[in-house]
Amino acid sequence: MSERTTALVTGANKGIGYEIAAGLGALGWSVGVGARDDQRRKAAVERLRAAGVDAFGVPLDVTDDASASAAARLIEQQAGRLDVLVNNAAITGDWPQEPTRVDPATIRTVVETNVIGVIRVTNAMMPLLRRSAAPRIVNMSSSVGSLTRQSGTAAEQAGPVAVAYSPSKTFLNAVTLQYARELSGTNILINAGCPGYVATGLNDFRGIRTPEQGAAIAIKLATLPRNGPTGQFFEDTGTVPW
Repeated sequence: MSERTTALVTGANKGIGYEIAAGLGALGWSVGVGARDDQRRKAAVERLRAAGVDAFGVPLDVTDDASASAAARLIEQQAGRLDVLVNNAAITGDWPQEPTRVDPATIRTVVETNVIGVIRVTNAMMPLLRRSAAPRIVNMSSSVGSLTRQSGTAAEQAGPVAVAYSPSKTFLNAVTLQYARELSGTNILINAGCPGYVATGLNDFRGIRTPEQGAAIAIKLATLPRNGPTGQFFEDTGTVPW
């Protein structure tokens, strides 16, 4: 079993996920780069290694049961356990997403990745996480999933009307709470984190924050102390209202 802290970041071949992997790697951790595209995953691992990160590739399609199971076996062979899981992989889905115009298939596709994919990967990794002395799970959410903010004033409402993407993050927040309830009393801490409006391919690079800035909340939640919070929703400035 490896003595080095081992993390897995899903969707880590680019954007926020890549910067999360880089940030955790800078701590001296061994980081699994989870991604379904072989070429992009290999390129990300090479780039991280060139920067001094102990990175290894993890072929992973979060929508596929067999892929998640294979990823768990690979990490077991690599490290014997998993200390931190960052569920970062997500999609926005096709447009339009106004409730009166959306194709229901779009909602199914988004939920399959953004919610069910998180459950699938988390459950596949759970036996490895339970072997860790201080396991942490970080679910990358978004303030657009906050019902409080979505129902607030126009200035408080974040993002466009998006009946697939925004509710998928609300769903993810609820799932995070259910895990926290089940895992209460264990040493596993699980929280949701909002990276802010980051310029990534997810929003055609319209965001105002850098991927490195967006990664900061995940790194903070991945390194919580033993008495840290669980079952909460955070951004850089503090908690996000549900």
